[in-house]
Formats: sequence, C-alpha cells, structure tokens
Amino acid sequence: MKEELRESWEEPTDPQAQQEIINSIEEVYFSNDAFDIVKYELERLPPVLSLQELEEYRDKLKQQQAAVSKKVADLILEKQPAYVQELERVTSLQNGLQLAAVICADGRRHLNIAKEGFTQTSLGLLANQRKRQLLIGLLKSLRTIKTLQRTDVRLSEMLEEEDYPGAIQLCLECQKAASTFKHYSCISELNSKLQDTLEQIEEQLDVALSKICKNFDINHYTKVQQAYRLLGKTQTAMDQLHMHFTQAIHNTVFQVVLGYVELCAGNTDTKFQKLQYKDLCTHITSDSYIPCLADLCKALWEVMLSYYRTMQWHENHDQDEAATVSSVSDGSSVVGTEENSFDRSYVKKKLEHGLSRIWQDVQLKVKTYLLGTDLSNFKYDDFIFVLDVISRLMQVGEEFCGSKSEVLQESIRKQSVNYFKTYHRTRLEELRMFLENETWELCPVKSSFDILQLHEFKFMVQSRSPSVSPSKQPASAISTTVTLFEQYCNGGNPFEIQADSKDDETEDVLASNGYESDEQEKSAYQEYDSDSDVPEELKRDYVDEQTGDAPMKSVSRETLRSRKKSDYSLNKGNAPILTNTTLNVVRLVGKYMQMMNILKPIAFDVIHFMSQLFDYYLYAVYTFFGRNDTFESTGLGLSSSRLRTTLNRIQESLIDLEVSADPTGTLTAAEERKEKVPSPHLSHLVVLTSGSSLYGLAERVVATESLVFLAEQFEFLQPHLDAVMPAAKKPFLQQFYSQTVSTANELRKPVYWIVAAKAIDYEQMLLLMANVKWDVKEIMSQHNVYVDSLLKEFEEFNRRLNEVSKRVRIPLIVSNILWEHCMRLANRTLVEGYANVKKCSNEGRALMQLDFQQFLMKLEKLTDIRPIPDKEFVETYIKAYYLTENDMERWIKEHREYSTKHLTNLVNVCLGSHINKKARQKLLAAIDDIDRPKR
Repeated sequence: MKEELRESWEEPTDPQAQQEIINSIEEVYFSNDAFDIVKYELERLPPVLSLQELEEYRDKLKQQQAAVSKKVADLILEKQPAYVQELERVTSLQNGLQLAAVICADGRRHLNIAKEGFTQTSLGLLANQRKRQLLIGLLKSLRTIKTLQRTDVRLSEMLEEEDYPGAIQLCLECQKAASTFKHYSCISELNSKLQDTLEQIEEQLDVALSKICKNFDINHYTKVQQAYRLLGKTQTAMDQLHMHFTQAIHNTVFQVVLGYVELCAGNTDTKFQKLQYKDLCTHITSDSYIPCLADLCKALWEVMLSYYRTMQWHENHDQDEAATVSSVSDGSSVVGTEENSFDRSYVKKKLEHGLSRIWQDVQLKVKTYLLGTDLSNFKYDDFIFVLDVISRLMQVGEEFCGSKSEVLQESIRKQSVNYFKTYHRTRLEELRMFLENETWELCPVKSSFDILQLHEFKFMVQSRSPSVSPSKQPASAISTTVTLFEQYCNGGNPFEIQADSKDDETEDVLASNGYESDEQEKSAYQEYDSDSDVPEELKRDYVDEQTGDAPMKSVSRETLRSRKKSDYSLNKGNAPILTNTTLNVVRLVGKYMQMMNILKPIAFDVIHFMSQLFDYYLYAVYTFFGRNDTFESTGLGLSSSRLRTTLNRIQESLIDLEVSADPTGTLTAAEERKEKVPSPHLSHLVVLTSGSSLYGLAERVVATESLVFLAEQFEFLQPHLDAVMPAAKKPFLQQFYSQTVSTANELRKPVYWIVAAKAIDYEQMLLLMANVKWDVKEIMSQHNVYVDSLLKEFEEFNRRLNEVSKRVRIPLIVSNILWEHCMRLANRTLVEGYANVKKCSNEGRALMQLDFQQFLMKLEKLTDIRPIPDKEFVETYIKAYYLTENDMERWIKEHREYSTKHLTNLVNVCLGSHINKKARQKLLAAIDDIDRPKR
C-alpha cells in the first residue's frame, strides 16, 4: 500500500517535468516490436547486485512508464472530437456509394433495351453504304495511278542496275507528271513516295560514292558524278567524297590490324573490336608485325591510288568539257557554263587541298602502328624490311602530294638510332669474338671478287625499279620517267612482299674446285700448287669450302723454280687476301650502308659506327701482330707518328682497358664504358713463335693484307659515304679517311719487322765478328766466315719464305718489305759488329770492305731490291776510318744517324794510326756535344 502511494505521489503533474522524464527514456525502448525489453534489462544488471539500487532503478522505470501512459492518455483525449467527426463523414460516404450503385444498374438495363431495339440495325446499314462508296472512289483512284505505279517499279529496277542518272531523270519526270494531278490524294501520296525514292537514290548514291575510295572504277564514278550533277549537288558530292576517304583510311587500317590481332590471339573474343586503333596496335606480335605492316601499306596504297585516279578523272573530264564549250559558242548557255566553271574550280581546289589531308591521315595511322611495337629486338633483315616499306611509303607520299613525310621520318628516326646502337654494340661484340677465334687462314675467294657481288651491296648496283625496294636501289638513282602511281595505276601494288633475290641468286665469290671454272686463277695458283712440294696439311688449305673437294690440277717443279725469286706475289689477277672475319666486316659495312641509304637522317651515326668497325679491326691486327715494345724503341721509325696517334685514339675512344674495374665507379664512367669494347686476344691456335713458319708469317700476311684490303674497300665506298653525310659532319669523314684508313698500309712495317728481327740470328753474327782479328798487317784476299754464315741465314730465310708462299700468296710489296727489313737489320748489325772492334789497322778496314762487298754480291743474287737498304750506312762508317782529324770532326757533326757508341769506337780505333790523343779528346768532346741534346 505504501509503495502504491509512493508511486502515485511520484507521478509528475507538471507537463514539463513529465516531458523531461519521457526524454530521459533510452532510445532502444522506441525500437521495433521485436525488441526484448526483459532480456535487455537483465543483461544490463551489474555483476554484484544491490537491493537498494535495484529498487531505485525499478522506481525510475515505473516513473517513466507512468509518464508515458499519462502522455498517451492525454493525446487520446485531445484527438477524440476529430475522430468522432471523421467517423460521421465515412458513414455518409458509404450511404452515397450505395445509392450510386443502384442508379448505374438501372442505366445499364435501359441501354441494353435501346441497343437491341434500334441502334445496331440502323447504324449497320449506314456503315455498309459508306464503305461501298469509299471502295468505288478507291477503284477510280487506283485506275488513275496505275501507270505511275509501274514507273515506281522501273525506278527500283534501275537502282538495282546502278543506273543512277537514269533513275534520277525518270524520278524527276514522274514528279513533274504527279504535280499535274496533285488534287488527288493518292497522287499526293505517290508524289511523297517519289520524293522518298529520290532521297533513297541519294543515299544509295552516297554508298556508291564511298565504294570509290577503295576500288576506283571509271564507269561507276562517271555514273555517280552524272547523277549528282542532275541533282545539282556537285559540290556536296565532293565534300562527301572527302569524308568517305577519311573514313576509308580509318576503317581500312583498323580492319587490317584487327584481323592480324584476332588471328594471333587465336580466339573469337570480340573485346579487340572495342579497342581504339592505338591500343589495338600494341597487340600486334613481332611475328605478324611485318606482314601486317605490308598489308596496311597495301590497303592505304589502294585508297591513295583511288584518290589519284579520282583526280585524274576530273582533270580529263574538265579538259573534255572545256573542248566541248569552245566548239559550241551559244550565247544562251553562258549562264550554265559559268555555273559549271565555278563547280569545276571548287572541285579542283577541294581535291588539291585534300591531297595533304589524306596523306597526313595516312602518316598518322602508320606512325601509330610503328610506335605501337618495340623494334629493338627485331632481326636486321626484318628491321631493314620495315625501313624499306616506310621508305617506299615516303616515296609514295612525295609523289602523292610533294610531302617530305616529316611525321614518318621522325617516328622511325629515333627508333632506328636506338635499334642501331643496340645492333652495333652486338656486332662489335661479335667482331671481338670472331677476332679472338680467328686463325688467320686465307678465305678462298675468286680473283674477280668484288664487294658489289655480295648481297649486302646489291642495292648499290641494282637499277631503280618499282619492284626493287629502296634499300636495293643506288643512292643516286632518280626516277625520271615513271612514278609509282603511273606504274601501278592499272594494277599491282608497290608494297607486295617479294622473295628476296637471295632466294634466286647465289653469291659467286668463293673459289671452286681447283679453279677449273676460272682460267685466270688456275694459271696463277698453279705456280705454287705442286703436289710433290706442298705438304698434305697445306694442300687441305686449298680445299673448296663449299664442296670439300681437293684441287683438280697441279704443276711441275720447273714452273715453281722458273719464277723470280724475289716475287712471292702471283700476278695482278690473283684473288685478294682476306679472312672470314674480313668478309664478315665487309658484309656488316654493306648492311650499315643499306640502312643509311634508306634513312639518311641517321647517316652520321651509321658512318660513325662503320668507322668503329674499321678501327677495331685495325687495333686488333696491330695488337696481335705489330705491338712490340723492344722494336718500338729502336728509333727506326717503324710506326709513323700518324699511326701511333691513330692507335692511341682508338685505344682511348673504343677500347675498354678496365674490364674488371671497380663497379662503384661513377655513372658517367659506366656509360662511357658501355660504348667501349674489351681489347681482343689472339687465339691460342695461332703460333707466332715457331721459326720454321717464320714466326707466323702466313698469319701475319693474311691479317695485315686483309686489313689493307678492308681499307681499299673503304676507299672505294668514300664517294657513297660522302654523298649522304651531312655537310656539318663531313670533316669527321675526311679525318677518318686521312688519319685512319690511310694508315692501314703503314701497319706493314712494324708487323713484318718482328719477323725480320727473328728470322735471322743477328746475335750469332756479332759473336762471329768478335772473333775476327782486324789489326792485320797485310791485305787479305779471303773474306771472313761470318759473311758466309750471314748469307746462309739469308738463304734459309729465302727457303722458308718459299715454303710460306705455298700456303699463302705473299704479295711483292710484302716480300720487299721483309727483305728490306732483314737487309737493314743485317747492315746495322754489321755496323754494330764493326763498332765493337777494339783494334783495327788500315788492312783490317780493307778487310771489312772486302767482307761487305762479298756480302752484297751474294745478297744481290737472292733479291731484286736495288739499291740494298742501308748500304751507304755501312760503307760510310767503314770509310770514315780514313778521315783526317778535321774531316772526321765535320763528318761526326753531319752523320747523326750513328749512335754515340759507334762514333766513340770509330775515334778510339783511329788513335795511334793517324789521330793523336789531343785530337781524340777533341773528337770525343764533339761527340758528347751531339749526344747532350738527346739526353
């Protein structure tokens, strides 16, 4: 009882307090009916229950419940009058609806009675009568338009036959006839139909006009133009034609590329059709790139050819019209003539303006295709083919509208430079590999061999014709008569992929079985090809590389002995000396020139890379066979300053001497090294230390003379390179030829000097000379033993030279250099031996002269070289012994070619005979003065 009193006491009577209690109720209590209040409150209980807190919380909830109940009751009481009023309105509406239902039922019943009794019968009769009258009128109308209807059928037939001018003429006549009977509704409809037919004819005309873009047909185009003229829409037709050409270019390239992309994808997925052309080009595979490019250009050619033929048609048509107008000078036709003249002028300007637009669209489409694929990994022949096609396309552009095709040139120039850098780097590495594996054996080529016989140089000799790609055409060839459009106007396509001439022709450059097919080579090589003299392993060097057959013919010893001993050359008709590596470099040069000929903007880069090929070959030959610090220090000028400068330049710019360098070097240094190539190393199969082979003379001859041959080919190509070299870069080319190519001959001296220095035992000669007594008291009639020993050395050298010449043809200039080196070394050794003499008499000096004369006499029988090199060097030194004090002092100052040792010894041996000690001191002081600047 107490609790109830408390609850009633606690219920708020103040509306504001009541509202605050309601606001304090948690939101969760106002949620949907599915909410479980009991569960919610139980879950909220604290872990430790307190009776007092629970009671307080319960009171709070009851207070909230009471406040809600009171609020609800108040709201019900507040809305009670409105509720009662609305209930009364609903009751009244219900009574009205029941009364309306009764009225409707009565109305329907009365209508049914009227329908059955009167309406159906009477109105049915009226309707049938009206229909009869309408049908009679229709029959009359049909009879009236029967003739015109037949005309409509004829129009359809003419459209099917593509007789557009006839159809338009007939349609216009029908419209004129229909206008006479326009008060008939059927004629009005027919007139409208004729107008629709005319519009349909225009639509078909537009379709027919679009067909011109891909396959121009004179008769077809003539009909279309006549039709547009009848319609008075000649200018509109020309505007539409240009739109169709633009659309044809887009659709053509898209369909060609899409076809290849779907073919390569191997499925019928339609996702490619939704791609943009630019994105579609990126899906072309490298295998399908070239055929797709060829088909792309062929399709674009057809579009441009159609445009060209369209222009031709208008030119011819204008000429015919002008001739007709001049022959019919009727004053009544002046107005029409002026209008036609205006149309012709508009068409001509539109067509001329369209040339550059059409070509620009073609360039952009091909550029997008070109840049859609990375060409850096293409094979050389494939890349050259791409350049061929683009070059041909640029030629088409120039003939089409006089364009220089800057868009195409720029799009392929950068790719070409990047491709060529990668390609050249790979070729340099290959060249290094070839050089390091090269055994310097002779590559047997025919005596008539010429680099223009190689496939890589065919482009320099083939005449320019539409069937020959630009890379196969001479750089100077200019088409003076027939353009591509004239050539292919009536059929064919300049972008047809044709089988390379390599498939049809073979290079006839290698010597074949025993040279029986080449009389000149047969007669030349027979001098050395004696089966009885040549060892079996040397015979195999003459086996044909293509067939493996041995030579068929040989000659006798007499022929071998009959030739001049000093002439180790054959005759001028002999095959050039070159190796497989040389041939490979020449082929590379041909490929480089081929690319340069197609893409002249990168000519400097290509020529620069070509020069590196020659530089590396020159450096390799020098490194393998010519480098010898011992002989470089002799002061004999074996390597000219120009050759040394060239070699230093090559070493600094091209040779990577730090193959195992510190990888932490600067980025710039790394980039520079990337452009360089490691120095090559001579193959271990090449032996240069054997005396029996004259210290690798055969290999040295092949290497050095192949370099000379390569230099000659570069000289031959100089005019072609100069023609394509940009004017600003020509000094580079001139410097390359004057400082590098021309030094190839100079490499002979250091290379062959090493052979000459080792082939004869000069040290043994010095020892023999040291054992000779030169202070004899009587004139001797017999020369000394060392002369015979030296001559035997020369005879042995001659014999070995003969043996080597059986393996490799030794040109006369080479044999002369070898003999010259040997004789010069022998004479300088004689002077050295005479300078070692401690005591000498006048008779001893005469003996020296006797020995030297004996040496010269015998030596001249072994060689044809005249005069004997350094002959005066020896004779002058011997005779200087007899000079007086004053003459000797002057002689010493004039003859700087002798060393201090030579001059000092000369003064010392003269002491006591005709020079006293005081004179000796004076002469030694003069020698010292000469020697001081050298120090």
